[in-house]
Amino acid sequence: MIMDGGIADGGAMKKTALTGLSPALLNRRSFLIGSAVGLGGLGLSGCMTSDGMSLAEAKLAYGPVPDEKFPIPAVDVSKVDPKFFRRTVRYETQEEPGTIIVDPGNYYVYRIEGDGQATRYGANVGRQGFLWSGDAYVGRKAEWPTWTPPREMIRRQPEVAKYAGGMPGGLDNPLGARTLYLYQNGAYTLYTIYASSDPESIGNGVTSGCVGLLSQDMIHLYERTPLKTKVVVLPA
Repeated sequence: MIMDGGIADGGAMKKTALTGLSPALLNRRSFLIGSAVGLGGLGLSGCMTSDGMSLAEAKLAYGPVPDEKFPIPAVDVSKVDPKFFRRTVRYETQEEPGTIIVDPGNYYVYRIEGDGQATRYGANVGRQGFLWSGDAYVGRKAEWPTWTPPREMIRRQPEVAKYAGGMPGGLDNPLGARTLYLYQNGAYTLYTIYASSDPESIGNGVTSGCVGLLSQDMIHLYERTPLKTKVVVLPA
């Protein structure tokens, strides 16, 4: 089960994937894995990429964000495959400009810009067995949201019981700096698009079906996404 932000606990990640990470990041990653809820499937067309960022451009785009409530550090872009840097690409679709399309099979999130163009972001997605697909919409938005662990997680990991009333927003909060909550027919689906501070998660399946963008990318998307924005999650 997933609660308040759509990210839950679950099986441990491979030890090799966690080697060398800080305790805070290990805790954050442990929150990302859990059980998922299935949704209906839907498919759309693919895309053709244009030239992307250089490493120097990426260091600027993913540099520190000091004016935030909790200043965000720069991303270590050496830990991100350049194909996952933000870029404008060709994307043919009948969806309206502003629509968000999640492509978990390729670890991308697109914001449709119109005229056959889209902004593309690298993402982490649900791990194998926890992928879902279907239509949804942004029913709620939050900056530095509170995260509440599910009761099932508290039973398995008593150390998180101190957050039963909600973990305040901050750099160690699993939901990060921004969150888009996905709804269907007026009900929260338990899934989110959230901000990740873990560059090594981008291009990997590590969550319970939620979708994470680098914090700088998530802020970029969040500012351009009003409530009721349509979200299409493609089958993996």
